[in-house]
Amino acid sequence: MKSLKFKFALIILLVGLLSACRTQPSEAPASQPTGTSVPATEAPTNPPAPTETPVVPTDTAQPQTTEAPTTDPGAQTDAVSFANDIFPLLKSRCGNCHGGNKTEEGLSVATYASLLKGSDNSPVIVPGDAENSLLVELVSSQEMPKRGPKLTPPQVQLIIDWVNQGALDN
Repeated sequence: MKSLKFKFALIILLVGLLSACRTQPSEAPASQPTGTSVPATEAPTNPPAPTETPVVPTDTAQPQTTEAPTTDPGAQTDAVSFANDIFPLLKSRCGNCHGGNKTEEGLSVATYASLLKGSDNSPVIVPGDAENSLLVELVSSQEMPKRGPKLTPPQVQLIIDWVNQGALDN
């Protein structure tokens, strides 16, 4: 019983201390010089004035404009690199069937020159024209690669951007 009274008294003391800490001002009022303190029992005599927000007339305010992202292929700002972006992607996703000694349909992605040469049937890339490039058509429609994971939309867009930028060997 004595232990219960002690715990109860301790809880009351803690609650009282926490309450007292909450009600004391956290910093000295602006009218008081630094180094002086205001007793906790005194209320400030002059409450701080509310800050006023400037009013902007609506007839002079400039309308905010948000520009939609452009889909114009010529508006690409970041050049896509064949060596850093396209070749590693083609090697990893297309190289099993169109790389090294194995070149299905006569298409090899082993080098830039062999890729631009195209397949047994025709070129697969029309530099500057992704819409008429067979490679773009096949990866966009998810027809290629036939085996293994398909290209993600950002990877397909990377190929489209590269072709539209002229399919450069950079």
